[in-house]
Amino acid sequence: VQLVESGGGLVQPGGSLRLSCAASGVTFNRYAMSWYRQAPGTERELVAVITSVGGRTNYADSVKGRFTISKDNGKNTVYLQMNNLKPEDTAVYYCRADRIFSDSVYWGQGTQVTVSS
Repeated sequence: VQLVESGGGLVQPGGSLRLSCAASGVTFNRYAMSWYRQAPGTERELVAVITSVGGRTNYADSVKGRFTISKDNGKNTVYLQMNNLKPEDTAVYYCRADRIFSDSVYWGQGTQVTVSS
């Protein structure tokens, strides 16, 4: 199983970015997909999750109304659209895959998002 994130970068406050996570070696609709982030000196925190079937979503309170998680089962890719970015969104963003009815968990290598003027 391999998860490869892309789309990070430097953006000004109020700007937007879209992160992508391409998954290989998985049957995509058997995994819940999520995005986590970790800022320096802090613990990794859940940002958003999308279920394996049905595509139900849930978000951290800090990003509700600004971030949107989605997925394309045909492309085995999950996205995180981030709008109205704030400096406190600066972190390394990680993609995670949780196989349903299993303890198997997989992580990507992370992509840096920096929000600064």
